Amino acid sequence: MDIKNKSKPSLGMRILAIIVAVLLGVSPATAVADMQGIDVSSWQPSNITRLVDADLAVVKVTQAAGYVNPSWRAQAQGAVDTGKALGLYHYAGGYNATAEADWFLAQIGDYVGRAVLVLDWESNQNSAWGNGGWVLQFVQRIHDRTRVWPLVYVQASAIGQIPQQVWDKCGLWVAQYANMLPTGYQSNPWNYGAYGEAMRQYTSTGRLPGYSGNLDLNVFRGERWQWDAYAQGDGAKRPSAPLPETTTGATGQQTANTGRQCVVVQPGDSLSAIAARYGGTWGEWTGYASGNPGLIYAGETVCRGTTQQTVTGGQRPSGTGSLQVTVQSGDTMSGIAARYDAWPLSSWSVPSGNLNLIYPGQVVTYTGAYQYQSAGGRAYIVRMGDTLSGIAQRLGVSMSQITGYRSGNPSLIYPGEVLRY
Repeated sequence: MDIKNKSKPSLGMRILAIIVAVLLGVSPATAVADMQGIDVSSWQPSNITRLVDADLAVVKVTQAAGYVNPSWRAQAQGAVDTGKALGLYHYAGGYNATAEADWFLAQIGDYVGRAVLVLDWESNQNSAWGNGGWVLQFVQRIHDRTRVWPLVYVQASAIGQIPQQVWDKCGLWVAQYANMLPTGYQSNPWNYGAYGEAMRQYTSTGRLPGYSGNLDLNVFRGERWQWDAYAQGDGAKRPSAPLPETTTGATGQQTANTGRQCVVVQPGDSLSAIAARYGGTWGEWTGYASGNPGLIYAGETVCRGTTQQTVTGGQRPSGTGSLQVTVQSGDTMSGIAARYDAWPLSSWSVPSGNLNLIYPGQVVTYTGAYQYQSAGGRAYIVRMGDTLSGIAQRLGVSMSQITGYRSGNPSLIYPGEVLRY
């Protein structure tokens, strides 16, 4: 990342860059599903995120256990002000992993839940290089304190250093370049998706209108709502208390009566962890498909308390009553109304009083009598490295029974998507 930006291009390289940029017809960030963006550090100016067009910007904040990028707040605010998705990263120094994680969090506390968190794992100035256990300890510390699993940036040749436990919980951001020629944004860079990565850095010699220097260019394999899901983490997806009558929690789960608590299992969960987080003993939580309390799967629903109708992922319990929905990132009122088939729009009440002005975390209410559909179905949240065939095998269903992937192509599913079966 920032280390690769230290060298200044020669005059010849600058001229070549201009020629290549013209030939490539450098275009702004794409409007299709995948997101194009930059990552920056103190090697770029404090207003860099305001100068160039991008869907996302990832900003270096800290390194080791003492350095802070003096421009990071200006760079981060520039991204927010110009509508870019934001990421913040820590460059590993290889000292005490817990201390480095705490140092990172001490700077960015007000951005937790709003920006994707990242560990930059590189060989330069990293005394722990080669020690995958350090990576695991760092990401675990971040999650323990924030309920957010960070992305992990790593070069393609060093992916083997990343422990499977990190693979299971964190998205990978893989760096691999086809060459060092100047380039604009590429929608399908060399070896794109070859490693099941969440994001690819495909050049450190990127050139964009508005800035004359080299930039790292990246493409995120997903949409803004998926980026926001990484930022919000599993803590933001879970209710902190039993859900009230007929509400939709941040997990997308609805309950039809009080007295019962249900949560959607997240990657890395155990029944004991769920019990510690939400109350009760692990033996009180039931509903896991395996029948083995030591074997629960991400995406399935476990519950405790008295019987009631509970469903996930946009399915609805049977009966008639009121409907409340917790707004998720990227939601619109027309989208919510379509998802629940709750019309007309004029029957919805929102906190602002303006149907065009809603924010994630708010609760919006359908004021008419709402007829729930019949219950049924389970949900699975796609993890890094998942394939539809692998998910089907794990769940014991056929691929044809699984729906919900936005691409419509069973070979193209994204981390964070909610599949139904």
